[in-house]
Amino acid sequence: MRLNKVFLSALALAMAGAASAASAATHLEVQGGRSYMDSHGTNAAFVEATFDAHPIGSTRFTWAPDVSVGWIGGRDLARYRGNRYETGDDVWLVAGGARLRYGSEGDWYHGFFYSLQGAVQTGRTMALSSVGEFVNTVGWQGKYLSFQIRHISNGGTHGPNRGETMALVGVGFDL
Repeated sequence: MRLNKVFLSALALAMAGAASAASAATHLEVQGGRSYMDSHGTNAAFVEATFDAHPIGSTRFTWAPDVSVGWIGGRDLARYRGNRYETGDDVWLVAGGARLRYGSEGDWYHGFFYSLQGAVQTGRTMALSSVGEFVNTVGWQGKYLSFQIRHISNGGTHGPNRGETMALVGVGFDL
């Protein structure tokens, strides 16, 4: 029960942050794809909001607040049944952090980004075994379409730590 309260609190905080930033430029995306633990795949889906970008000092780098809610399906892998951490749990997570870019709007490479988020999640699997996880994403975002590779892991803070690595395609729009 405590984990559900932590998850719901994090979700409420992310939604409050999204609502407070609504006056800024917001890009909302729905993403889907396949996630892999070792070589075992499952479906994954996310809803992500990226807000107005801010310059980092006098450089051409910018950062933008970035929040997401995601789901990663469970897997029924016989070799992990009976372990403390199995693979059958669906995982729901809420994440927030920053998206980094380089260049100006008109530059051909401006669509490329790196995102780092902290997350809380509901499942306990061989891939994601702790409440807290780190989300690293590298990708490209256009006006309506994005492609990204995302890795979610607890960074070795709790074992097991196999992590989830996924390829996602997103469809989005500006609010």
